[in-house]
Amino acid sequence: MIDLKQLDKLFQRQPGSSLLGLSFDGSRLEGALVRRTNGSVEIKKTFAVSLSLDPLTAEVELAGREIRNQLDAEQIRERWCAVCLPLNWALTLTVKLPEIPEEDVADFLQIEAERGLPYSPDELMLAHSRFIGANGEKFATLVGIPREHVTRLEAVLQAAQLRPVTFSLGLTALQRADVESGDGTLALLPGEANVAMQISCGGGVANLRTFDGVFEQVGAGRELQVEQITRELRITLGQLPHEVRDAIKRVRVFGRSEAAQELAEELRGAADSWGLKIEHVRDHAAEEFGVKVPGGTAVSSALTVAVRRLAGVEGFEFLPPKISEWQKLTERYSSGKLAYAGMGAGAVALSVMLAFFIQQIVLWHWQSKWSHMEKRVGELTQMRDQIRRYRPWYDESVRTLSILKRVTEAFPQDGAVSAKTIELREPARVTCSGTARSRDVLFKTLDKLREAKEVSDVHIENTRGNTPLEFTFNFQWNGPGGQ
Repeated sequence: MIDLKQLDKLFQRQPGSSLLGLSFDGSRLEGALVRRTNGSVEIKKTFAVSLSLDPLTAEVELAGREIRNQLDAEQIRERWCAVCLPLNWALTLTVKLPEIPEEDVADFLQIEAERGLPYSPDELMLAHSRFIGANGEKFATLVGIPREHVTRLEAVLQAAQLRPVTFSLGLTALQRADVESGDGTLALLPGEANVAMQISCGGGVANLRTFDGVFEQVGAGRELQVEQITRELRITLGQLPHEVRDAIKRVRVFGRSEAAQELAEELRGAADSWGLKIEHVRDHAAEEFGVKVPGGTAVSSALTVAVRRLAGVEGFEFLPPKISEWQKLTERYSSGKLAYAGMGAGAVALSVMLAFFIQQIVLWHWQSKWSHMEKRVGELTQMRDQIRRYRPWYDESVRTLSILKRVTEAFPQDGAVSAKTIELREPARVTCSGTARSRDVLFKTLDKLREAKEVSDVHIENTRGNTPLEFTFNFQWNGPGGQ
């Protein structure tokens, strides 16, 4: 038996062996074009540019065109892309999982998201990560991205002639939580205007947030406020459940930037006091997600999310699902519904055939009646044609005579105004030319003509001379036959 859902996958377009990774961070756009070959990836191109337009506030077409221009400048033609969303878009909530059946967990998390997040479920793209504490208790971290943000960014990428295959978070790809042992990790990633933080332990993400306002403008440069970050970290660690806090054993700072270097060095003292080891990660590991990466490759969110997608490893996903017409058909007619649909289609076809048969019977009935009266109708038609042909003043509405009557009634009887020609144009526009003794007499005549209810829109086209005065005026006839 053919599985319709599996058949749909054969016709659904998927990215090939190459993929463009993109990471949005404030006004900074980072990209990496990678190609997978057997068990390794080849990095074709990397770039980082500044965008002048914000995808969330600028016109969609303009923001998309700017991204397209930047990609064209880098000579990148790849359309499929994997996208890292800014972490400051995310709303997070950590909840403890009760002892409930596995099939009820999804409903429980949906209810908790509705209660704990400041958006309705329909307004968020939700994902979650589950982890186990040191004492065996189970937790889940809910992460929501406003659907409006996701929909708008998707439209901007479409305007840039790009087709996203995943929307995820860069730090969750850099620091994998699903392969960790019992030792937890606090990961930090300095960005353009903030520092992203992730706490992972027990096989999942326990906390996600950003530290905003940690860069202070000093002259032409920026200065990282390490003391503020240290204070925020201390508060965050203090708010964690004891079983989660006790599982954290190390701090990892990602990036080659000066901010990452400074952060790794300045946090060593604080990390030691917290009983944590600090590690500065500058390069990717030799193998990411089971795929070999060229040695000495600088850590990059855009690169990591693209490699993860090519390797087929799942992570946080915020891209709205695309439901094809074929999927709609399979969902509608799968599980025994196809037979009922066939029976319904047969019934509809039979009803249509029956309707046509009844219609044909009705046509035969009236055709029989017509054959009996056809000769008489022909005689009457011929008689009518003869009447119309030989009646010299035939006009169903007597329009011409009615117009002449109204014009004659408006003209003075003493001959002060006389008409030379009266022309009737379609649709119902009458033009009159003639002579008048003076302009006053002509204007009085036109005023009297305007009083007729069948006449409207009286206009003088032109006048010439004084005595006599030659004139041409026109008006709209609204009387019989004026339609």
